[in-house]
Parts: sequence; structure tokens; C-alpha cells
Amino acid sequence: MPTNTQDMSNTSENINISTCANCGKGEEADINLKSCNACMMVKYCSRDCQIAHRPQHKNECKKKAKELHDEKLFKQPPPREDCPICMIRLPTLATGSVYMDCCGKIICRGCAHAFQSRATKKEHGFCPFCRTPPIKSGSEETIKRFKKRMELNDSQAIHKLGCVYRDGMYGIPQDSAKALELWHRAAELGRAGSYHNIGHAYRIGYGVEINEKKAANNNELAAMAGSMESRNSLGLLEGNAGNFDRALKHFMIAVRDGALDSLEKVKHLYEIGYATKDDYAKALRSYQEYLGEIKSNQRDKAAAFKDEWKYF
Repeated sequence: MPTNTQDMSNTSENINISTCANCGKGEEADINLKSCNACMMVKYCSRDCQIAHRPQHKNECKKKAKELHDEKLFKQPPPREDCPICMIRLPTLATGSVYMDCCGKIICRGCAHAFQSRATKKEHGFCPFCRTPPIKSGSEETIKRFKKRMELNDSQAIHKLGCVYRDGMYGIPQDSAKALELWHRAAELGRAGSYHNIGHAYRIGYGVEINEKKAANNNELAAMAGSMESRNSLGLLEGNAGNFDRALKHFMIAVRDGALDSLEKVKHLYEIGYATKDDYAKALRSYQEYLGEIKSNQRDKAAAFKDEWKYF
């Protein structure tokens, strides 16, 4: 059986992951081995063995953990789902879509405008899915609908109700604690905007003590969940720190999701010599691909006609 001294020469290349990295006990001996949560490279039979092995493992563990983290961080998030009516990708910008607080559907602004244009005066504002009639702007009925959708774990409704408490809308008094509680709940369901708001709260001290580490962590979670605003912010932070390679990676991901600001940042990096001509050309192509994926005649008409949609 190997000793701690004998294990000192072990690396991730020669450690048998079916045995304890410290004492050598294997799974064949009915030992319940647990992986190192940070790097997932080695396993241990007990907490004591993990602590004993820490001095020789920590450097490699930190290196591998950072690699795994960056692998997740710099992965292009999946695009937003398609509009359930026209079956064209929903725009990333919130202004390009409409949330139906009656049934939880999200449709593009183009389809909302087209439906309203065809509706009779009597039907104007009715939900195209469940035919629920519109409600008065600022009505308490909005809160009732959000709460009803919350019972179904609708992350968008939970997030929006958090914003209501933040802003003090619809007769609800401002309540930072309640807003954060709701955003945390929506974030656990994968809502990128809630991670973004939590990160911002920690950055400015909204309802919590300022904590840059928690702000950065939530910003990263938001970016990985698809928030191009958070992704662009991460790029700016890396650029300000002089980490231009990492900044470029963030901007390129955001550009693919339609972030015009990030495209300008890639252009700036090219102009000052921290991005190549090919990088900028690729960014331009990515942005054009995004525009092509979300384009429709109905959406162009909606953009030209500044209508108001009761369910937005």
C-alpha cells in the first residue's frame, strides 16, 4: 500500500482515479471514493485523506480547476428559443420580444405587432395563445398574474416580480430584500437577467454589502446563461485589467448574440493592436449572421411602428 511519501511524485497523468490519491485504497475494496470537487482529477476515500494530500495536490488542482472554469465560461451559450408563432429565433435584446404574463409565452415583437394589426377593436390586446383580455397598465391584476405564473416556476414571472419590488411598481412598495429573494429564485431556474441583477446589486451595494467577488461570480453566471450585457461587462473588466486575450473572447461571444457594443470593442482592440484583422472580420460575420437569423418583414414593420403592447 503506497504511503504519503510515495505519492509525492504523483501527477494527474499517473494517478489512478479508481483509487484514493492519498492512501491507494481502491473501489474494489468497497471503498466509496469521492472526486475532488474543484478539479475532478483525483478521488479520495475520506476527508482526512483529502486534507493529507492537499499540499502536493493544490497547485495542480488550482490550475485544472481554472481550466475547467474557463472552458465553461468561454463556451458560446445556446441561442434564445424560436418565437412560437413565426418560428424565427427570438432577438437577444429584451425590446425585441414580448412576455405574455397570462400564459407565460414569449413571442417576437414582429408577431405581436402583426397580431395587433389584424385584431378587431374588440379583440385588440387579447393574448394570441390563450385569448386572455388585456389589463390596465399599472393594474394590480399584473401582480396577480405574475404570482399565478410563479406557482408554475415561471422564471420570467419571478424575475419580473423582483423588478417590481426593486422599482416599487403597481402599488407595491420598494423592497430590496424581496427583490433579491425573487432574483435568487429565478436565477436558480436559469434566468440570466436575475444573475445579472444580483451581480449588479453586489457591485453597488443594493440591499447587500458591496462584494466584488460575488458581483463577478454572478456576472459570470449571467454570461454563461446567455446575458450579453454581462458578457460585455466581463470583456470590459478583462480589458481594463490588461487581459486583452480574455477580453476579446468575451466580446466575440457577445457579438454572436447580437451585442453591437461588443462589436465596437473588437474594432477598438484591432485598432490598438490587441486583435487581428481576421478577428475583426470574424466578428463582423458573426454579427451579420445574428441579424440574418432574427430578421423578418414583420419585425421590420414592428420596429418602424412604435406600438405599445399591453403584455410587455
